[in-house]
Amino acid sequence: MSRIEELAQRHCRPLRGAEHRIAPADAAARLADLPGWSLIEDGAAIGCTFRFPDYYRTMAFVNALAFIAHREDHHPDLGVHYDRCVVRYSTHDVGGLSDNDFLCAAKATLLAGDADA
Repeated sequence: MSRIEELAQRHCRPLRGAEHRIAPADAAARLADLPGWSLIEDGAAIGCTFRFPDYYRTMAFVNALAFIAHREDHHPDLGVHYDRCVVRYSTHDVGGLSDNDFLCAAKATLLAGDADA
């Protein structure tokens, strides 16, 4: 099983407080397991643009990701366009990045499947 599959198998847990915040240097190292993702907003968030051949497939991805977000109780910011979806994760309750962001990024990447991240 790949590292991204291992991450995607895990589930989010409630995290509050700065002690759960991941430092930008550690976050950058974790991104090696998540192709297409990058640190944004001075290391306070991670983001990725997923591209699709048409609006229907973009919306199918968005709806499936919304289901995952509801199930995990961890919600991304989304920018939805005709042929792409921009996904951004950050954990407000820790003031930056947490484990939950990387778990959900792995789930989004596997969900996109053949999409070019």
